[in-house]
Amino acid sequence: MPILLEEDLNMPLPNMHKVRQSFNREKLDSIEETINFEAKKESIVSIIKPGQKVAVAVGSRGIKNIQQIVKLTIDKIKEMGGEPFIVSAMGSHGGGTEKGQREVLYGYGITEEYMGVPVITKTDVMHLGKTKKGFDIYFDKVAASADVIVPINRIKLHTDFVADIQSGLCKMLVIGLGNHVGCSAIHEEEFDNFGSIIKEAASLIMEKVNVGFGVGILENAYDETAKIKFIPSKNLISREIELVKVARQNMPTLMIPEIDILIVEEIGKNISGAGYDPNILGKSYILKEYVLEVPKINKMILLDVSKESHGNAIGMGIFDIITRKVFEQLDYESIYANSIAVKCIDDCKIPLISENEDEALKIAIKVLRNADKDNLKIVKIKNTLELEYIYVSDALVDYVKKNSKLELV
Repeated sequence: MPILLEEDLNMPLPNMHKVRQSFNREKLDSIEETINFEAKKESIVSIIKPGQKVAVAVGSRGIKNIQQIVKLTIDKIKEMGGEPFIVSAMGSHGGGTEKGQREVLYGYGITEEYMGVPVITKTDVMHLGKTKKGFDIYFDKVAASADVIVPINRIKLHTDFVADIQSGLCKMLVIGLGNHVGCSAIHEEEFDNFGSIIKEAASLIMEKVNVGFGVGILENAYDETAKIKFIPSKNLISREIELVKVARQNMPTLMIPEIDILIVEEIGKNISGAGYDPNILGKSYILKEYVLEVPKINKMILLDVSKESHGNAIGMGIFDIITRKVFEQLDYESIYANSIAVKCIDDCKIPLISENEDEALKIAIKVLRNADKDNLKIVKIKNTLELEYIYVSDALVDYVKKNSKLELV
């Protein structure tokens, strides 16, 4: 049965033009040299004693160079005399299961063969205590059994709340290493108070188990490694607050202020916890405040889910139209476990399904209201991490030419 009229199917579509967005591009010259330097700092070298078992916590984010960063960190721990092993720290991601979380890590090259150490993805937890409001704090049993714990994570703006501490090492301790049970428990708190509960819970965790130091990673707007910092646990919260400010300055933006239709090639857990970054698109069921400049977008189309997501298309619910390619990849168990744990089932709603990109665009045009359909402002991006190159329709070419940070390619 046709879902569009013949005249809609035959409508001419505007030409699309490749555009380069320019951002600050500070990045590390050598990851290996940086990790060598950080590991030799006086505040770090005395933390690990010979023979100690060291749990290195790795999560589900698609962090640039994560395989190399984890391997080099493990090598440094071995040089200190420690006996490292890897534990998964991703809350409800990977379906919250041992098998699912192992698949996520292996997808990033975090394998026993490459790392030369055991990779443990068990999801059993122990109860460490309660917050002042009575929320339970759980922690990974395997990690807690180690002599020292070393979380490795990217520090950046969070997709669901704004606070002085957001996504990073403290959140990994509280939610990532809380596994599915701990993730669900902490998400009983309102997102307006999430910064406070993360700091409170992280402090309690560091009193109960031996967190040695954290490896904080910052990326630039080009999804490249900009900084790596080894941070002793006694300074973890205060230093992470400082680094969140740096991360904010490094964030890319979508520099087109008004968009009739945005086409996003992919979402995914490797891209953002929400599948896409609301801080870039200004669209969210949860986030109420945007600290970056965000565009005004009318309709949004989603074309695909990243392979690293293994069918977890959480975040698709914010889109108006998805393609059949997206629909046929959906892993409902993984999506539902994730969305229920964070208590936002809107994120897993299934939008209108089109056969392909062409049909999706024509449907979006058809349902637009109060738009100049002879001069449609259409933008296409790969995802919300990689924003150096975007595509814009004819109607936006003049705007691009007048903006010194935009360049027609």
